[in-house]
Amino acid sequence: MATENVNVRVTGKLRKHLQQQIGAYGLYENASEYIRTLIRHDLKSRQEVWEWLSKELEPALRADESAYVEVTADDVITRNKGK
Repeated sequence: MATENVNVRVTGKLRKHLQQQIGAYGLYENASEYIRTLIRHDLKSRQEVWEWLSKELEPALRADESAYVEVTADDVITRNKGK
């Protein structure tokens, strides 16, 4: 796999936070290691959300068409105002 460099400018609070995460007192050896960890975490979070959404929607997708009730956008808005 070819390696491609990505340069990111980080200033202010973001730079300070990054510096706290790396080096002698941080959890990471360098900025690249920290950024890779953040990306992996983001990918994992997205996968978990997709799995949750799929699990929640599956019963509706498998339901018989007669189980569905037609509603308008106004019906949904009115119903949600009561909550």
